[in-house]
Amino acid sequence: MTDALTRVRAAYARIKAVDRPEIWIDLRPQEEVEAEARAVDAGEGLPLAGRVFAVKGNIDVTGLPTTAGCPAYAYHPDEDAPVVAGLRAAGAIVLGTTNLDQFATGLVGTRSPHGAVRNAHDPSRISGGSSSGSAVAVALGLVDFALGTDTAGSGRVPAAFNGIVGLKPTRGLVPTTGVVPACASLDCVTVFARTLPEAEQALSHMATGTPPALPGRAPGPWRIAVPPLDQLGELDEGWAEAYEAAVAQLSASGAEIRTLDLTPFTEAAAMLYEGAFVAERYTAVGSFVDKLLTEGGEGLDPTVAGIITRARDIPAHQLYADMDRLSSLRTRALTELSDADALLLPTTPGHPTLAEVAAAPLSTNARLGRFTNSTNLFDLAAVAVPAGEVNGLPFGVMLIGPAFTDERLARMAGLLQPETRLAVVGAHLSGQPLNPQLLGLGARLERTTTTAAAYRLYALRTTPPKPGLVHVGKEGAAIETEIWRLAAEGLGRLLSTLPRPMTLGSVELADGSRIPGFLCEPAALTDAEDITRHGSWRNYLKRRGH
Repeated sequence: MTDALTRVRAAYARIKAVDRPEIWIDLRPQEEVEAEARAVDAGEGLPLAGRVFAVKGNIDVTGLPTTAGCPAYAYHPDEDAPVVAGLRAAGAIVLGTTNLDQFATGLVGTRSPHGAVRNAHDPSRISGGSSSGSAVAVALGLVDFALGTDTAGSGRVPAAFNGIVGLKPTRGLVPTTGVVPACASLDCVTVFARTLPEAEQALSHMATGTPPALPGRAPGPWRIAVPPLDQLGELDEGWAEAYEAAVAQLSASGAEIRTLDLTPFTEAAAMLYEGAFVAERYTAVGSFVDKLLTEGGEGLDPTVAGIITRARDIPAHQLYADMDRLSSLRTRALTELSDADALLLPTTPGHPTLAEVAAAPLSTNARLGRFTNSTNLFDLAAVAVPAGEVNGLPFGVMLIGPAFTDERLARMAGLLQPETRLAVVGAHLSGQPLNPQLLGLGARLERTTTTAAAYRLYALRTTPPKPGLVHVGKEGAAIETEIWRLAAEGLGRLLSTLPRPMTLGSVELADGSRIPGFLCEPAALTDAEDITRHGSWRNYLKRRGH
């Protein structure tokens, strides 16, 4: 079975097993997607060959309706949005469109006629919005990556709540053509993935803008700004400590920590919904919402409809006054950032339950945007990454920096995502059936080497076929091994799904170093064939005619 086809079939099996229908608005027929996978497999040199992805339901995908979470709004696009087209041209395969806060209005993931998208780790809590379905699809391993949008934080809040990465590029770097606007002057298309490398790879095939040459930064360690804790306001229990731990980790990694006044950022954040800027949401879909309300409002989320219709009556003079105030706040904010490469913040102040959002939909949502709302108003770039757990749930932080410092931000965020190495000898090797598991975690092949001459290799009676590696000492031989690099968190995910008789242990390499690698429980060797003489799993398969 070919690589892309294998991955597509595995994805649909996973979707069925997980049984989270609220994630999707439209899922493409499996037969249609399998045909596309066969065409991808027939091609050569496609950098994203076989990667499967999901698309937020306000972004155009040919063959599927674009609804923005409102069935009555649906239209059928003649072509893919450029961001989707770029990914497909690179070999990535769309599975479907995902649920969202209707018209991308919200940070909660509950404002949809398709139902609330529940959190990937705790179904009693919100997934975060508006890009809720895309984030949860990634977190649950249904897709390799997914597209969202971000106006007020929708590409970052769901990332934090579901323990994944969210890249919000500089406005203009990625085209928004083929995207139903929320606030057209602020909207960005974003990427969710389980690791930074995978998110960056996807983004590279979406960007059409050419970043301007940036002035060279002064040599030395990364300079990261943080506010005094009292300026963060009320945080959920344990979140201040988790944030301080992230600051300490960056400092321990060599970054210089500097203090910053957060006031202009939080004051601007409050303006996004409390001021006149929300009027742009009425410009985007207000006439449609008004018309649908006169017809009974079927399919309209009442909270979303209220936000959009109230924006209709904001006077023009308030907009100009708010623009003047925003300009002043932006100058203050950029001055605060002028001697730093980035600002580190918790992505949100807390993580509410579905019940809390239902009880207070507006105030709960407003709290979630305290740290994210100002980013696009100030024309900044951002990346949200996991930074541990609090009370068993993901905790996330984000790094915010000047426009077109996207690559720098990713490098700094990488300091919070420690990597490890993994020794692979069998079904996870390049081109083998289980290799997509590694690729889906953002793993990268570092080199091919051998183990120390202390191992024996056995062909196990498993499906799919795989070998078992066992340390035997002097009676052993050197076995061909691939060394892969991946995030430590990704290795934990892999271990949690590892079936018996496979285990993870310390593997000694030819150079004497030891790294984690796949080994085998001795009990599985009872009826297994010793294939050590072949020197590698690949050689054994060749001799068998596979």
